[in-house]
Amino acid sequence: MTDTPARLLSLLSLLQTPREWPGSELAERLRVSARTIRRDIDRLRDLGYPVEATLGAEGGYRLVAGAAMPPLLLDDEEAVAIAVGLRAGAGHAIEGVEEASVRALAKLEQVLPGRLRHRVGALQSATVALTRGDGPSVDPRTLTVMASAVAGPERLRFAYRARDGVESRRLVEPYRLVSAGSRWYLVAYDLEREDWRTFRVDRVADAFATGARFVARELPVDAVTFVRRGLRGGDRYPVDVSFAAALAELPGWLREEAVAEPGGGARARFDSGEAPEWLAARLALTGLPFTVHGPDFLTAAARALAARLTSAAAP
Repeated sequence: MTDTPARLLSLLSLLQTPREWPGSELAERLRVSARTIRRDIDRLRDLGYPVEATLGAEGGYRLVAGAAMPPLLLDDEEAVAIAVGLRAGAGHAIEGVEEASVRALAKLEQVLPGRLRHRVGALQSATVALTRGDGPSVDPRTLTVMASAVAGPERLRFAYRARDGVESRRLVEPYRLVSAGSRWYLVAYDLEREDWRTFRVDRVADAFATGARFVARELPVDAVTFVRRGLRGGDRYPVDVSFAAALAELPGWLREEAVAEPGGGARARFDSGEAPEWLAARLALTGLPFTVHGPDFLTAAARALAARLTSAAAP
């Protein structure tokens, strides 16, 4: 193999297999001399790949952990597996899967050949992940479009549905993606409203980068603090629930918000930022009879949960 760049890539692909390679075997596979292998190993080291050599009559080489992460070579199956894994994690906002996973997915999908993109999409659509169910899933393609626009930086257009169901079109300068437990949020400067906004990504549709570059503005606070402030405000709603149980029987997180009722029951009124589906499930898990008095969407979530459980218990 006389093409040096191609030979280096082939050598790197072999070395990324978790084993030690004798120099003679590498030379045979690449159809070069042992001296050429030694020179190529030095070139890889110059590029930042930590290749370790062992002494002996035969000698051997293997990649070891280094101080920095060098570029990796992936075969088709490995690339598909990583892309599907990142899509699943990003799409369900698994706690601990931070913005870095979305950046990695955006980089990987940018260079995936068309044939592999098709395989990733087919495998993703044919599988169902078991998730905690405490929040709506997010289209990973939306996340990767947003991550690429943040990195650009490029202005972003999308359709947005507010909590009250009102739909609008937005043109924004994206700043950061923030993972908050069971949800993803985009922090961006809304050009039409001339102010910073937080957008729930599961309420975004038809997102695309416009190609228009911009000079990033300075957010008054860090992105996480900005999202937390928004959750304390606009994304919270008043909850009113009564229980056919004594105040002392309520779990601690409810007892603090509840008062005893004259008839012997208890009533809790508090503000919540949890997804209605998850709050309905938490209320059901208390094991106590309860009635949701408001808001209407929490009542609807409780009814939907009851119907789902009734259906699951049917013979």
